[in-house]
Amino acid sequence: MTLLYSFLTLNILAFIITAYDKRLAITHKKRISEETLLSFAAVGGTIGSALAMYIFRHKIAKKYYLFKFYRIVFIQIVIAVGLFYFYEKIFI
Repeated sequence: MTLLYSFLTLNILAFIITAYDKRLAITHKKRISEETLLSFAAVGGTIGSALAMYIFRHKIAKKYYLFKFYRIVFIQIVIAVGLFYFYEKIFI
């Protein structure tokens, strides 16, 4: 249950910081770095980041950012499938 709450909290935080970065971009203020945004996605906030990106139309025209983001998504999918497929062989 703790893992679920951690996952939800991380995705909510990723959503909030991506939305906040969009607000900063609109008001021409100092922005949150791409490394920070991508770090939240990399450690598990991919869903929250993706939702904020598409709801607020933030960073969706930046090809290089999207390349990095989708590379993170791909790596997470490979890890999840690998754990699902090999879980019994590794941990049992």
